[in-house]
Amino acid sequence: MKRIGFIVNPVAGMGGLVGLKGTDGNVEEARRRGAVPYAMERARITLGILSQGKGLHFMSCSGTMGEDILRDAGLKEFEILYSFSGESSARDTKAAAQRFREAGADLILFCGGDGTARDIFEATGRDIPLLGIPAGVKMYSAVFAIDPIIAAELVRESADNNLRDSEILDVDEEAYRSGVLKTRIFGIARTPVVAGKVQVAKQVYEESDEERAKQEIARFIQEVMLPGTLYILGAGTTTEAIAHRLGVQKTLLGVDAIKDGVLVAMDVNEKTILDLAGQEKEIRIILSPIGAQGFILGRGNQQISAQVVKKAGLKNIIVVATPHKLRETPLLYVDSGDPALDREFGNSVQVISGYRMAQRKKIHQP
Repeated sequence: MKRIGFIVNPVAGMGGLVGLKGTDGNVEEARRRGAVPYAMERARITLGILSQGKGLHFMSCSGTMGEDILRDAGLKEFEILYSFSGESSARDTKAAAQRFREAGADLILFCGGDGTARDIFEATGRDIPLLGIPAGVKMYSAVFAIDPIIAAELVRESADNNLRDSEILDVDEEAYRSGVLKTRIFGIARTPVVAGKVQVAKQVYEESDEERAKQEIARFIQEVMLPGTLYILGAGTTTEAIAHRLGVQKTLLGVDAIKDGVLVAMDVNEKTILDLAGQEKEIRIILSPIGAQGFILGRGNQQISAQVVKKAGLKNIIVVATPHKLRETPLLYVDSGDPALDREFGNSVQVISGYRMAQRKKIHQP
């Protein structure tokens, strides 16, 4: 029987919809802005699938760090090895991971983001394979499954000898909230893998050809922008180039709204987007996939939620990426939080890659 240590970071991802770009050290501000717990629902999807199988024994934590969700999912083969009181912290995550290590866990399955992955790895090192159910805001590390459904498949399908080395990235959250992406490799964990079902680490491309390609994309987008239409620009340097072409400032790691070449709102959250959309007849969303990872939605742009996408309509989503980024990104992924909506994207999408140039790129569908 496979012994699985299970940890949930109950506050992971709360900052995404409200535009905080991260929740570490910012939980109260997220709540003030109306954020609600997110990670537990993601974990329930995974455990709901795993509860239908056999041969798994879970070791977990009390309350919202694991026990509540295990019970909700109908799992009976579990034991509580770590108890906490009050609001959970990084210290609790590390202590729980250490208990699982001492108890001989075969795998630690956790629900959270990069910070949770870092805390667990600090406690266990490479002794135990790690697998993340994605629930954070950024998730640039390579230990995460594509989505909660695939996390369950990986737990069930992966063999003990089918492991890969996966980078855990340490993101400077203060710099990130200021629009600067600073990362370093915190460690190299072992992760169960089935081809195409675990994300890779984010990559940043900074070649001169890249800059020219971004400018060509921006020139074309400016040419086809419709008057009287609200444009929601996702995060990234390619969308930043579009904004600069229009002569407006862009939040590099945030989401902005533009209409008729004028900045309507900067660094918006989900509520602001929906409020703006409610006043407009036409809405377009411009997105650029994360380098190498390939996520169009669900990583670093949770402000553009499933509800926002439904408001705009799938036909009004514009995806942009440079040819180099597309060459280095085998598949695109969508993880909006609504699996039914993700499936509506279909098996491919047209990606604008230059001036009057586009490529059709395959979207992974579970």
